[in-house]
Amino acid sequence: MKIEIVSSDKNNLEVKLDNLTVAELLRVYLNENGADFVAWRRDHPSSPALLKIKTSDKTVKKTVGDAIDSVKKDCEKILSVLKK
Repeated sequence: MKIEIVSSDKNNLEVKLDNLTVAELLRVYLNENGADFVAWRRDHPSSPALLKIKTSDKTVKKTVGDAIDSVKKDCEKILSVLKK
């Protein structure tokens, strides 16, 4: 999977992702973890998705980290249920 940071500052981040599943998963979890605005778009099916993230109370780095931690915890819960 290719990830390219287009622009980044304290409260805004734009990232190009070539995987729509990851873009949508991050969008959902970022909205749950307090991001003010999260959306992705893709101009053409052969082009990567552009994910835009805006936060106000926490830094975007902290918000993305929290979202990724939530994804990991949920995946671990699913795996533990499936192993039983």
